[in-house]
Amino acid sequence: MRRGGWFETRSAARYVLARQWPPRFDVTGQAAFPVLRRGRLARQIRQDLWRALQDLRGFSPVVMVAATESGLYVTAGGRIAEGLRAPATTGDRITALLEDPAVRRRWARWARIGGRT
Repeated sequence: MRRGGWFETRSAARYVLARQWPPRFDVTGQAAFPVLRRGRLARQIRQDLWRALQDLRGFSPVVMVAATESGLYVTAGGRIAEGLRAPATTGDRITALLEDPAVRRRWARWARIGGRT
């Protein structure tokens, strides 16, 4: 479903937020999270990912949040436009964002379920 210029798909196991459809991961970072609201978490990650990589020409973000037995597993990254290349450190930059404790706390506050993180 397209919502506000972004494509979203939801299922019991997975939530995907992408600027272009179908989603494609040319660059990625991954991280585990506790149980949170998947849509809210994905939107917060997408916003910060977009800001962190705004200098990367041709970048189109994708965030996939998968439910696991112990919480959530996030794959964040996106597609790079044809003919352009991402620097080799792009995946590391994404992973650093996903693992930043201050940012994770802010995301968790925004996406918490039932007032708990």
